[in-house]
Amino acid sequence: MAKSNAWARVRLISNVAGVALLAGISPGQAQDYPNKPITMVVPFAAGGPSDVTGRILAQRLGELLGQQVIIDNVGGAGGSIAASRIAKAVPDGYQILLGNIGTQVWSQLLPKKAAYDSTVDFEPVSLVTNGARVLVVSKAMPVSNLQDFMAYARANQGKLNYASAGAGSASHIGCVLLNSVMGVKVTHIAYRGAGPAMQDIAGGRVDYMCDAISTAAPQVQTGAVRGIALLSGSRAAILPDLPTAQEQGLKDFDVSVWQGIFLPKATPQPIVQRLAQAIDTTLDTPAVRERLEGLGDDHIKPERRGPAFLAGFLRSEIAKWDAPIKASGISSE
Repeated sequence: MAKSNAWARVRLISNVAGVALLAGISPGQAQDYPNKPITMVVPFAAGGPSDVTGRILAQRLGELLGQQVIIDNVGGAGGSIAASRIAKAVPDGYQILLGNIGTQVWSQLLPKKAAYDSTVDFEPVSLVTNGARVLVVSKAMPVSNLQDFMAYARANQGKLNYASAGAGSASHIGCVLLNSVMGVKVTHIAYRGAGPAMQDIAGGRVDYMCDAISTAAPQVQTGAVRGIALLSGSRAAILPDLPTAQEQGLKDFDVSVWQGIFLPKATPQPIVQRLAQAIDTTLDTPAVRERLEGLGDDHIKPERRGPAFLAGFLRSEIAKWDAPIKASGISSE
């Protein structure tokens, strides 16, 4: 029995070494991971919802891994520039992507497809957040609920504009789907991140936005912008009095968005698993959970974490959104 166990250990070490060598990484590098700072690439500008989430996760991950996790904000093309960078990165675990439904799903379905295949060019690590989007409007708009908003948009066909965190981003797709349901044509203004976009909504320079609840809620609570509807299936504790679009007559309308951690393809599995375990502990850390839920994000239950779940979830999300994206007639601009 002892001899059998010894051979099993030898085979395991050999397998780890083989995977690492195929990735151009020495077995020692994989086993010692991490031995230097890690860069978490966030696909939007500082101050937006992805940035806030990334910084919450990075702090705790750094404590658990014993190395600093540095945030690098790489905006543009709805997050595809950041995702492309990780797809081409050295698969050694030192560059990770805080991806989302926009970078990993919608980017694959738009007419101008991203330069990467999200199901092939990445190692999924774990789902980390799931949150609602909120339709917010400038206080200059004479509307207070979704029915008022839809009537106003239809009466002012072609005169309104809406902001997004970038072409192909969740805030872009969410509003395109809403506009499609309403049957209105509206001018799209793409920003390099949700923060600058929200500033212009609050300043009255843009009419509306389908923003993440994490950045929209504080603006709604302070009265800087007006909340019209939650674009999800249920109300959020952070904005308990704001009804959903479904409650206000848009049956089945739900553009909740998620975020997950991804590594470059061919990253050695010991590194993938090490990071997945650290994320698992991070999500169960009370202070982290409290901060993420304070942003309006749902707590990701253990059964919805890890590489295997995220890989299957990603495929199901692409299948789910294929028809709606095509039916909306959305462009990549």
